[in-house]
Amino acid sequence: MTGSTATKPAALSALLRRYSDLGEPLTCAPVPRGLLNHGWRLTTTRGRFFVKQYVAADTADPAVIGRQHHATRRLARLGVPAAAPLPDRAGGTVCVLGGTGYALFPWIEGRHREGTELTEAQSRRLGALLGRVHTALARVQPPAPTVVHPSADPDRTHADIGRLLGLVRAHRRAQGPHADFDALAEHRLLERRALLRKHAHRRPPAAHGRVSGWVHGDFHPLNLLYRGDEPAAIVDWDRLGVKPRTEEAVRAAAIFFVDPDDGRLDLPKVRAYARAYRRAAGATRHEVAAAVHRVWWERLNDFWMLQWHYGRADHRSDPLFPAASALAVWWTEEYAAVREAFTR
Repeated sequence: MTGSTATKPAALSALLRRYSDLGEPLTCAPVPRGLLNHGWRLTTTRGRFFVKQYVAADTADPAVIGRQHHATRRLARLGVPAAAPLPDRAGGTVCVLGGTGYALFPWIEGRHREGTELTEAQSRRLGALLGRVHTALARVQPPAPTVVHPSADPDRTHADIGRLLGLVRAHRRAQGPHADFDALAEHRLLERRALLRKHAHRRPPAAHGRVSGWVHGDFHPLNLLYRGDEPAAIVDWDRLGVKPRTEEAVRAAAIFFVDPDDGRLDLPKVRAYARAYRRAAGATRHEVAAAVHRVWWERLNDFWMLQWHYGRADHRSDPLFPAASALAVWWTEEYAAVREAFTR
């Protein structure tokens, strides 16, 4: 088989022995995109497959993975395009080898599409699809437990800003690489500190009660494959959990429909998407308005990309930072227009 141990999982042979009729492996190449876990495109004499290795500490519990797999298989039977794993000869879908979990999926042909590529009609279909996901999850999952979702604490955020500013300035003094990134990071941190002081009185209350439900947990362009104009598969259900459903809809729109150059949202597409989502999910305008406010506040308080860059020396999210950090500022300035796009 082509591919060295650097380009295929060491446990591949043991994994394949658990399945029937997969044929002989021919090639195994890493799939480069993905922030949490590892994946490989496997070609055998019988077809093509996706091998997933669960390495992120918060997503690697075999029992949790098994529940995710059970949900996706039931969703697929309802007609939701959820990428479901293949069962092995014993009927299991999680294989733990060397303390690491693996799963095997059919290879799904398709490509990722950014929201900038979607028409308003396709944006409408995207919103309807996410609404279907939420209603179908309510059918296939146990009743959602009562969960309280607090809003971000600005005092903690101010402490994070101070710590990150120290790291940024130390890095700039050392004249290391990423000088342009350092300059932008410092500018955005100072800007955000001022915005948080100005808008501290607008901190939303905790969310709880009927707004919570089962959600995909990470619905964005890299987790949706298109075949032509239509979604072919929703992948990476690692974050499946109980959260405010309408917040997932708002959060997804803020990723799909953000302009990568200036951080603005394409509000006509947001409007088409949100109307279709509300209709498919049975969500009220009041619920969506509350979600818009909570996600806006979350964005003001969120610095996970800088925490990865400076705290972990992990630069995979760096290309996302300019637009994401600009969006928080623009959203604050255009708050009423954004809320109107989601709720009218």
